[in-house]
Amino acid sequence: MDPMTSDEARRQPQYAGYLYVHFKRESVDGEQIHFALSAGNDPLHFDDLNGGKPVLYSSLGERGVRDPHVVRSPDGDRYYLVATDLRVHGRDDWDEMQRSGSRSIMVWESTDLVDWGEGRLVEVAPPEAGNTWAPESVWDPEQDAYVVHWSSMLFDNPEHKGQSYNRIMCATTRDFREFSEPRVWIDRGWSTIDATVIEHRGVHYRFLKDERSRIAGAPLGKSIFSETAASLTAADWKPLAEGIGLGAVSRGEGPLVYRSNTEEKWYLWIDEFTPERRYVPFETTDLAGGEWAPAKEYRLPPDPCHGVVLPVTAAEYDRLSAAWA
Repeated sequence: MDPMTSDEARRQPQYAGYLYVHFKRESVDGEQIHFALSAGNDPLHFDDLNGGKPVLYSSLGERGVRDPHVVRSPDGDRYYLVATDLRVHGRDDWDEMQRSGSRSIMVWESTDLVDWGEGRLVEVAPPEAGNTWAPESVWDPEQDAYVVHWSSMLFDNPEHKGQSYNRIMCATTRDFREFSEPRVWIDRGWSTIDATVIEHRGVHYRFLKDERSRIAGAPLGKSIFSETAASLTAADWKPLAEGIGLGAVSRGEGPLVYRSNTEEKWYLWIDEFTPERRYVPFETTDLAGGEWAPAKEYRLPPDPCHGVVLPVTAAEYDRLSAAWA
């Protein structure tokens, strides 16, 4: 039983389902914004909306979008969707994409989760960055602003030559138009990507991908690790778990995490990124314990790639279903 106080319970929105915002594997329409809706308030059974076709297209920048993430405003009256400005379809040089890729992210905003407007391309990474991957947003009451974070390779020369590795960068914003100067948020001395954060009872839980190749010096490379801190601005985060999901998955990236609408339970999806399989869900009733068990029963849309699961109210659920059923 979740010992939530009466005040906390009154402030908690009454959620009735879940929206999964994602992209699909590289194809003509894959690298755009896709929506899927849960089967009622079931947290592990989802079906694509709009017949599996994108609900949003990017006509700006690289004309492809990946790794979408949605954040609800603290007042609950607006939603911001950010995504990687990247089109991989027809290309295979990942090194080039990290050295001379976009320094911008795509941004959409909505008041109802249905009408998102045209979207805009916003430059957030500094000139020394070669890429801007997997942006996510989280509201931070301490700073009275959204913290937007992403992965970038940083170079010490304008040609972006030589060796480098991905750090997690961040900037703050209140309107997703004007951003603070970007800074390095996470630098392990080796490549980390795909950070995501969830807060529970004053503790922030951060999940990331160890991007290193799995060799003697990095036996848990290409897998997910987690850490905790009391503040998003904390200088030091406490390690919680490493190699999350290994055994059930051979490798992992693109973690997404969300809480059950009905009980003290959390779900963590890990993208295995193999030709045979993508997202695999895990679950726990003890977020602080750091141990995740594979979910026994689930149904995900075809080819589910890196995205976010957002709890939605009954009114939001009905609007989404009516718009793209």
